[in-house]
Amino acid sequence: QVQLVESGGGSVQAGGSLRLSCAASGYTYSSNCMGWFRQAPGKEREGVAAIYTGGGSTYYADSVKGRFTISQDTAKNTVYLQMNSLKPEDTAMYYCAADSLLTVCVDAGYTWYQGADFGYWGQGTQVTVSS
Repeated sequence: QVQLVESGGGSVQAGGSLRLSCAASGYTYSSNCMGWFRQAPGKEREGVAAIYTGGGSTYYADSVKGRFTISQDTAKNTVYLQMNSLKPEDTAMYYCAADSLLTVCVDAGYTWYQGADFGYWGQGTQVTVSS
């Protein structure tokens, strides 16, 4: 049974930091793309960051570059999202996603950002940033 379990959300003031975790189980963790996505009320889901679990290559949305860092602990099958300098516009439900068949994050004609081809999704963790 595939499980992606997120944790680490909460409420912070603008400028603060949070660290999200996503523990994966039930599928082959290595050599596939794992991503963080977010969705705010009334808005479409958007990609935040992704990591290729095989080699550690990372990818970021322009809106979070320089503020967020995605990383992994392969021994724990866990991906992290360190979020610094948080802004009120970062407020959203954050989801991690993966798929054992998604062996690239970026390829000709494909990019992780839209969330397509991610078959496994966590339950989400809420991040609220107040001004």
